Amino acid sequence: MLERCKSAQERFNGVHQLVDRWLQERSKLVSAYAAVIDQQRNPKRGPQKVFCQVLVDYVSAGHFEIYEQLNAEAKAFNDERGLALAETIYPRINVITEAALAFNDHCDGKAHRPHCKKLASEFKTLGALLDERFELEDCLIEVLHSAHKQKEAAQA
Repeated sequence: MLERCKSAQERFNGVHQLVDRWLQERSKLVSAYAAVIDQQRNPKRGPQKVFCQVLVDYVSAGHFEIYEQLNAEAKAFNDERGLALAETIYPRINVITEAALAFNDHCDGKAHRPHCKKLASEFKTLGALLDERFELEDCLIEVLHSAHKQKEAAQA
């Protein structure tokens, strides 16, 4: 998951300040995820609360900033193919968002034993969902943003 995150940052870095900042948030989310995994191995640490905070910030930015910006850009370029792709991808991202928020609600403000089997299982499932979400988001960035920058450059 971390390697995919680094690869996306390298591929899309500098394309747009908002997307760049969001990808940096993704990197923080992946680091916080790794810290919770480490906590499960070393119960003296307590990064779960930080992870949940970064998780909510990340998914919120996607829904309330990034996706709107990407859609507006696609509309400005009359990119019907990109908008159609977004319509197929957004529902799956919404399902993953709901799972992330449910995980946060389950954990928020509660002290959990890091080796709790149920929490560890939920966390592992969430990790797989986040990995899927990152792939979907990279696809959206590529189709709804990067392609337009190429068109813009060709027109200049």
